[in-house]
Amino acid sequence: MSADKKSEAGGLPARRASLLILSSVLRKRRALDVAIAEAFAEVTLDERDSGFARAIASETLRRLGILDALIRNFVRKAPLPHKAGPTLEILLAGACEVLFIKTAPHAAVDAANRLAQEDAKAVHFKPLINAVLRRVTREGAAVLETLDIGRLALPDWMWVRLTAHYGEETARAIAQAHLVRPPLDLVLKTEDESHLRFANGERLSRRCLRLSDAGRVEEIPGYKDGRWWVQDFAASLPVQLLGEIKGRKVIDLCAAPGGKTAQLAASRGDVVAVDVSQERLDVLRSNLARLKLSTEIIAADARDWRPKAPVPFVLLDAPCTATGTMRRHPELPWIKSAADITALNSLQSELLDAAAEMTCNGGRLVYAVCSLEPEEGLEQVESFLARCAAFARDPLRPDEVPEASFISPQGDLRTLPHYWGAKGGMDGFYAARLRRRA
Repeated sequence: MSADKKSEAGGLPARRASLLILSSVLRKRRALDVAIAEAFAEVTLDERDSGFARAIASETLRRLGILDALIRNFVRKAPLPHKAGPTLEILLAGACEVLFIKTAPHAAVDAANRLAQEDAKAVHFKPLINAVLRRVTREGAAVLETLDIGRLALPDWMWVRLTAHYGEETARAIAQAHLVRPPLDLVLKTEDESHLRFANGERLSRRCLRLSDAGRVEEIPGYKDGRWWVQDFAASLPVQLLGEIKGRKVIDLCAAPGGKTAQLAASRGDVVAVDVSQERLDVLRSNLARLKLSTEIIAADARDWRPKAPVPFVLLDAPCTATGTMRRHPELPWIKSAADITALNSLQSELLDAAAEMTCNGGRLVYAVCSLEPEEGLEQVESFLARCAAFARDPLRPDEVPEASFISPQGDLRTLPHYWGAKGGMDGFYAARLRRRA
């Protein structure tokens, strides 16, 4: 059902849920997936309403900076939450519906008024909400044309960092990629899945397929049979840097939820998956069970755990700010800050040292992060190599990646969200391949 028809049919429960989601993300800095789960536990919705609520919340967050600037064009001073309750969230979501989701304006404005009426604080700002959204309906499109959309797509802290590290042109390209809803990437368990029929599918590599307008994941052919798993194309590249692993021992550190673990297992490596979170490991076990893949799974802090003997291959997909994944997680720029980068530096360094101890002489260690921040990627590796003379960089060759532009001047993997923009972009990933001297 289109957003227009959905709105005219009512849609108020969906909008209630979207308001809960937005308030949770913006006020409590909850991850979007967590906020959605909490809202859906509180508001009972059918499948179509659930989809509508997700669309409102995710698109509002994807365009949050733009919508905020637009609203401020009509309301110079935003209502304070402790006095106005969710008034600002109602305004942002209502404007998003009108301008980007293309809901019928009268339906969006009426729903916003009803949401305000239901809240003890927002009800006092109902006249303001009504007036602002009616102006958005009349003047919003013209105001958007006057705004610097690329600059407003990202918060100040991220814009400053991206322009400093990559230059303004690249920063704008990354911002533009953030505004586009990403397609769905599937990694096939085997290269030969020719019996599966995917609508709107494009092959990105021998085992990676990209779908546009994929619909519900559970309804895609091959899901129940465990023929594939969801994984962004860029996220599939670090595993490939290990090389041939068939029949050989591989340690996958910080493994959950298991996309890279599945890659390793499907390549017939003898895999040990290690993660500190039992909850995330439960997800990994569930994913591997559906895929009919098996690995040894260990719940432990990788900084403390060690194998009985060093192994030839170690993959460390380290915890990070995940800023490279903001296409798929539009809330990230708004719930993270520059302080989060510093907070993770020590953990990444300690994990890298631990991974080095697990790597045998002549073995390969791949360090990866889904981050755009040099402190979490290149600088971590440079610091590690400076303090650990036993390791040297093993530079990537052009024939190991889809395009030579994916290789940094240092010989590492570096993808950015706007790469392959015509195909739908990709996550921003950094990975370095290191070798312990024999």
